[in-house]
Amino acid sequence: MVADLHIYHMPVLVDEAISALQPHPGGKYIDGTLGEGGFAEALVSLGGDVLGLDADPEVFPIASRRLEQRSGTFSLVQANFADLVSVATTLGFRPVDGIILDLGLSSRQLQAEQRGFTFQGEQPLDMRFDPAQEVTAADLVNELPEEELVDLFRTYGEEDTRSARAIARSIIASRPLRTTRDLSQAVQDAVGQRSAARINPATKVFMSLRITVNAELQALETALPQALELLAPGGRLVVISYHSLEDRIVKRFAQEESRNCICPPRQPVCNCGHIARVRAVGRRSVTPSLDEITRNPASRSARLRAVERVSIAA
Repeated sequence: MVADLHIYHMPVLVDEAISALQPHPGGKYIDGTLGEGGFAEALVSLGGDVLGLDADPEVFPIASRRLEQRSGTFSLVQANFADLVSVATTLGFRPVDGIILDLGLSSRQLQAEQRGFTFQGEQPLDMRFDPAQEVTAADLVNELPEEELVDLFRTYGEEDTRSARAIARSIIASRPLRTTRDLSQAVQDAVGQRSAARINPATKVFMSLRITVNAELQALETALPQALELLAPGGRLVVISYHSLEDRIVKRFAQEESRNCICPPRQPVCNCGHIARVRAVGRRSVTPSLDEITRNPASRSARLRAVERVSIAA
């Protein structure tokens, strides 16, 4: 008996991502951010052989049940996508025809108790995707000096300097902070309760801490060149981002890797030796439709970018 698939989380831009990947029966595909297996399910259903990676061990029972309802082939490994090449090489799963990275946080992670990803309710200040990681959000808010907290909130939360400093000082004055409610209160004490039309003042702080705890931007920068190493000519990389910093990294990478020269514009003679390894798929990023945003407001910030691996002449 097939289970009710409505219990599973549906990814953002799933149709657009599958269209960009152009999967075919017998092709090899890596889902570097497995989650509950939404993209992996679509790829398996279309005859793909899928390798799914995720840093969060809690997603695997859910994803496995979902994929077992399909007749395709799949393998699941707990690993960060920063280790794409290592995992794929160990399993002999290379070259591949497509790779997808759906960045950010899933709704199930956000709603999970005791994970500390949300300021709704009272939970431990954790925020780790992988519980085996050593550093938690509590370590950061209780140990970092003021200047490092200010820099963290400005860089990853994109807070203005005045707000970032006020929040940092409020956090230091409130130490020790043990729960998400403690942190949320410290932020509110610093910047006040903003009107209902604007986001909760703790949103950017929680996001910046989560990004730092899990080294998300560093992992993305590490994974992108590895993805190109694994792709066969004609293979495609699709990345869905939800944060301007993530999208900026992906956009810059795609632009540089699609050019035959990355020397400074005013340099008269090219000496970089760089050769284009990809071509852009589409002229600009893809965003959710109004219908998808209506059904899932959290999708409104999503941006999809795709590139295709090109052959390099010997």
